[in-house]
Amino acid sequence: MRVMGVTKVTVAVRDLARTKKGFEDTFLVDTGAIDCMAPASRLKKAGIRAEGKDVYELANGQTVEYRYGFARILFMGSETIVRMIFGPEDVEPILGVVALEDVGITVDPVSRALKKMPAKPLK
Repeated sequence: MRVMGVTKVTVAVRDLARTKKGFEDTFLVDTGAIDCMAPASRLKKAGIRAEGKDVYELANGQTVEYRYGFARILFMGSETIVRMIFGPEDVEPILGVVALEDVGITVDPVSRALKKMPAKPLK
């Protein structure tokens, strides 16, 4: 789905062992972000556990420390494991570039459309 030059995609989030129900939401595709982020309360309810903390730089240049955990995500028919940041409650969920690259999806720089690579490069 594409809205005003911003690319969004539906993502299902679950704990690694698939023991909890998890949740589904529309995530902003952010190629400037390394990791993924969602509201902390939704991640906790989905059974995602905080594993550590890291310092992140926001779009406005401010640095903030956030907790993170690991989650199983599914989008565009592909599944992967990602580092998921426990964000503020009002945060728009973000799908970072590592998740995209891990499943072989690129973002067209002109149209902002998500495209599946025919094969993931190993070179």
